[in-house]
Parts: sequence; structure tokens; C-alpha cells
Amino acid sequence: MKPKKSLKIKALIACGGTGGHLFPGIAIAQGFLDANPKSRILFAGSGRPLEKSVLSDAGFKLKTIEIGGLKGMGIKGQARTFLKLPGSIFTSIQIIKKFSPDLVIGMGAYTSGPVALAAKFLNKRVILCEQNIIPGITNRLLSRFSDRIYVSFDKTRIKAPSGQVLHTGNPVRKIILKASEKGNTKLEEAGSDKPFTILITGGSQGAHSINMAVIDALKQIKLKQVKNLFFIHQTGTHDEKLVKNAYKNANIKADVRPFFRDMTDVYDKSDLTICRAGATTVAEVSLLGKGLVFIPYPYAADNHQELNAKSLVDAGAAKMILDKDLDGRSLACIIEDFRNNPETLLKMALKSKSFARPDAADRIIADCYKLILQDRKG
Repeated sequence: MKPKKSLKIKALIACGGTGGHLFPGIAIAQGFLDANPKSRILFAGSGRPLEKSVLSDAGFKLKTIEIGGLKGMGIKGQARTFLKLPGSIFTSIQIIKKFSPDLVIGMGAYTSGPVALAAKFLNKRVILCEQNIIPGITNRLLSRFSDRIYVSFDKTRIKAPSGQVLHTGNPVRKIILKASEKGNTKLEEAGSDKPFTILITGGSQGAHSINMAVIDALKQIKLKQVKNLFFIHQTGTHDEKLVKNAYKNANIKADVRPFFRDMTDVYDKSDLTICRAGATTVAEVSLLGKGLVFIPYPYAADNHQELNAKSLVDAGAAKMILDKDLDGRSLACIIEDFRNNPETLLKMALKSKSFARPDAADRIIADCYKLILQDRKG
């Protein structure tokens, strides 16, 4: 699927301040550079700390655009966003004119809105990536005039002209792809005397409800299990101290941090992953072949996280606990059940891997090159 390395391109990628939009954008950027190292990639975003640090670590430049969201912002918040829109479009026009990209790729975050509108005004190719089964409001608005929409799920519902939507899967970063090639030997050791390792993550921002349920679960896990357990817990910044104290009081060994920069390392160490069901998380953990318990974020737009998780749950590739049903007892029971039944966990992990699309970025890049070649021949 990889295009010829002779074609050098320039791509502007508009993403947002969360890993769910940012990491697939990085995967696409890395793919373009793999195809031709002389290609140039520029990111446009809201300028949140996560964007700046992650893009800087990955070696990409970021241009900042001042814009807000619409969904769940209330009338005043939406009004502020609309007032910012003309200025954000003007800034986007300036960025596009100066960089002169071959195409503009919107990753679905609200930053994609003004960038894509500016690109259309300047007669640039507009590409959209939709990670979730239920498209976000930005992509729903932009879909009518985009040149191509790449979707992660075959059941994604988005209104667009026939032939414009391609099911590619969700692009995954090179570091995750390399980790997946090693295979999941950790699960095969789950029945040994080695500690059973549970990864708890609520995403790059953490998840308070998950953190509180884990604290309660630590009090209920049977004492004989404690010495055979090890937790890796990404808490977010607000709950770090509280969660650390809970593990200490329960006398359970754990690596607790607000944020892990190297998620491949913690994924590799884990036997069981308990996490939210954002599309990027689903793509990464399924590719790595992990035993999975999804706890979808209950306030996700159009309940898309629950729908993301359901596709794996229905196939027996994951378990799901709804946030409203989440408590320490249910979490402790599921941890103990998987700890005592490693064969069941391994079967589930192998099924989850069958949902992976490791070639997603290659498929997207190959199709982008087709569009660019059409433009250059024209």
C-alpha cells in the first residue's frame, strides 16, 4: 500500500488538544515522511500543553489557532466560538498561504473547522479523518465539501457523496506498530508466578470516576491476591496523590503517575488493560492484543465511546462496564476473575487483535497520493 518514495509533498494537519485526535495525526505525518523523508508536515492546533509537548517530542512544528468547541458548551460558550470564527479562519488562511500545502487534513477536533473552511476558500484539497462510529459535529459540518473521508469503523455513519468515504481503520503511531510486532508474550505468562499486571488509564487527562472506583476496589480485593498483583495507573494531574496513598494503604505495589509519555512500555507490561473507549485507545490496545475492560466516558458526544466499545464487546474481544454501573466491587470482581482465568483472558486478547488495522496509515497515505497526483497532472 505504500506509495512511491519519489513524490515530495506538503501536508497541513489540523488536530486538537487530546490524544484521540493528535496521535492519529502523528501516525499519518510519520507515514508521509516514511514515503519521502523530504516531505514537509505542519500541524495546526489549539496550543494546549499536550499538543505542544507531544508534537515537540515527535519533531513536528505547531501553528496555533484560537477557536473553541460547540458541543456541550452552552449558549454563551457557543456564542464565544462563533465570535472567534472569523479570526480563526483569517489566521488559517495566512498559515495555508505561507505553507502552501498540497492537502489539508482535519482530524475531527474543532480546530479542523476554520482550517478546513480556509482550505476550501483557497481551493485546497480537504481530507477528513473520523475516528468514531458516530462522527463529531465538526466532521458532520465539513463532510459535505471534503474531498475524502477516512473512517475507522465500517459502521461509521456520515453523510457524504458516494465514493467519498473510505474505511481505512484508525492510524496508529509507529511506536505502537513496532510494539505490536513483538507479540503479547506477557499474557502467555499470566498463569505463572509473575505478578498479574493491570493497567488503569482514563486517557491523557485521567478519569476521576475510574480513579475513585479503583480506590474502592483496592479495599475489596482478596488478601491472598494482593501479593500477586501489580498496578500501572495513569491518574491525570488532580487525583495522583489520592490514588498513590490508596495503593500504599492497601499495601499493593503500583506505578502511579499523572501521565505516561511512553505508553508502549506500560502496554507491554500489562496483562489486563482497563480504560476509556476513545477510538485511538481502542485502535492501540486492540492492535497490541490486550485483555480489555472498557469503561466508556459517559459524556462523550453522541455516546460514541460506548458504541466504539460495543463493536469489540459483541465479538467477545472485550468486556465493558458502563460508568453508571462502575463501583469498587464490580471492578474488584472482574480483576480477580481474570487473574484466576488467564486462558479466558488470552482468548479475549487474541480476538481483540483481530479488530486491528495496522495498515490504516498506509492506506490513507496511498489514497492521498492518488489525489495529489491527480492535481499535479491536472
